[in-house]
Amino acid sequence: MSTNNISTDTIKVWDPLVRIFHWSLVLSFFLAYITEDDWMNVHVIAGYTVALLVAFRIVWGFIGTRYARFTQFIKSPSQVISYIKKMREFDVPHYIGHNPAAAAMIISLIISLIMVSFSGMVIIAAEGQGPLAGTMFATVNAEWMKDLHELFANFTLLLVLLHVAGVVFSSFLEGDNLVRAMVTGNKKLRNEVLQK
Repeated sequence: MSTNNISTDTIKVWDPLVRIFHWSLVLSFFLAYITEDDWMNVHVIAGYTVALLVAFRIVWGFIGTRYARFTQFIKSPSQVISYIKKMREFDVPHYIGHNPAAAAMIISLIISLIMVSFSGMVIIAAEGQGPLAGTMFATVNAEWMKDLHELFANFTLLLVLLHVAGVVFSSFLEGDNLVRAMVTGNKKLRNEVLQK
């Protein structure tokens, strides 16, 4: 396990907007997920909040701070596979920002959340509501779209569970509490050469 040479020094990695986005998204997604059948107004508001947060994160991924930018952390599929193999061997390189597996998860979550949000907007457009009302999307078969919406909502929940498991495992491998890092913005700074 690559926990040798860990210093007590920290480095500021996650800016306040990334942290606010992250925890707001967690709250909004779960609020939307648990209110689907019972409190439709809450469900719709939480869903719009998810959509706006994802839109913000995409923009921030291009213009945000160093470790928030997609160019800083998105890796090729071969790099992701190589990193996952090293995870199985308990010997991962240290990344200041997102590691390749986390980066792949972020992209997967963004895509899945876009599909959940879009399908939800199409569903209510069929009822003459929302930003897509009166467009060609309002004529899409609502039952088919409800199935798609539910599929991606459940798929997103699966990704979230995998993400949490990955955070716990990566925290163990890297010797750093990644949940705390997403609260404080700071990660441990290692003495060895760091992966940028």
